[in-house]
Amino acid sequence: MLLCFRVKNMDVRTGLIALFCLIGLTWAQPVKYIDCGSTSGKVIGVDINPCPNQPCQLHKGNSYTVNVTFTSNVNSDKSTAVVHGIVGGIPIPFSIPVPDGCRSGIQCPIKTGQTYNYQASLPVKTEYPSIKCVVEWELRDNGNEDLFCIKFPVQIVN
Repeated sequence: MLLCFRVKNMDVRTGLIALFCLIGLTWAQPVKYIDCGSTSGKVIGVDINPCPNQPCQLHKGNSYTVNVTFTSNVNSDKSTAVVHGIVGGIPIPFSIPVPDGCRSGIQCPIKTGQTYNYQASLPVKTEYPSIKCVVEWELRDNGNEDLFCIKFPVQIVN
C-alpha cells in the first residue's frame, strides 16, 4: 500500500513538472530577428513574453517583456536602450519605462567576453494605431555603439 502511494505521488509530481514545462514553452518563444548592426556585442537569442506566434501581436494597453541574451565585445560602465517602431521606413520612437540597461537585468560595469541577459518592459499604449511594423531595439554602450541592435516584426492590435 505504501509503495502504491509513493508511485502515485511520483506520477502526480512528474505530470505537474511536465505541465509547467509545456506552459513555459508556449508562453515565451524565441523570436526571429535580424541583427541590424551589433558592433560592440553579439546577440545569442531574443524572446518576447507573451508571444506565442510570430509576428508578435501586441495588444494595446498591455505590457510585454523583451529578453535579449548577448555577449559583449567591449567594457562599458553604462548601457542605454533606444527603441523605435519603423513604419513605412520611418523610425518612430517607442518609449520604454527604464532605458537604463544597468537597471534591466544587466550588472554594470559590462565586461568584454561576458554574456548578459537584458530584460525590459515594452508597454503598448492605447493611443498607438493598429498597425504592422518592425521594432528596432538597440542597447548602446559608453561610446554610443550598439552592444546589440535587433529588428523584429510586430502587429499592434486592439
